[in-house]
Amino acid sequence: MKPQPQPVSTTQAPAAIGPYSQAIRLGNLLFTSGQIPLTADGQLAEGGIEEQTHQVFRNLKAVLAEAGATFADVAKATVFIKDMDQFAAVNAIYASYFGDHKPARSTVEVARLPKDVLVEIELIASIGVE
Repeated sequence: MKPQPQPVSTTQAPAAIGPYSQAIRLGNLLFTSGQIPLTADGQLAEGGIEEQTHQVFRNLKAVLAEAGATFADVAKATVFIKDMDQFAAVNAIYASYFGDHKPARSTVEVARLPKDVLVEIELIASIGVE
C-alpha cells in the first residue's frame, strides 16, 4: 500500500502563513517546509543573522520533535541566505546544531526571502514509521 502524506504541525513553531504544512511525513521520511526566523507566536526574531539563524533552528527542532525526530535524523538540508558574505556565521551556528552529524546540504544565496528575513532552512529527515 502506498504511504499517504500526513501533515505534521506543532504550536512550538510558527504556524504556516500560507497554503502549506509545517512538515509532511511520507512513510519514513519527513520533509519540513522552509523555516524562517519567526517565533512560535508569529513575531520576527529581533537581531541579525546570528539571532535569526538560531530562531530558525529552534523552529526546525520543534517540528522535528513533533515527528519524533532530531537533528541526528536529518539526511539533507537546504539553506537559503540573503547574503553569502554571512555564510560563515550561518555555517558556525549550523555546525553547533548538527555536531558530528553532517547531512548533505545545499546553500543558495537568494535575492529575497519571505518577510525580508536573512535566512531560511528546510530539512529532509528519516523517521520511524507508525
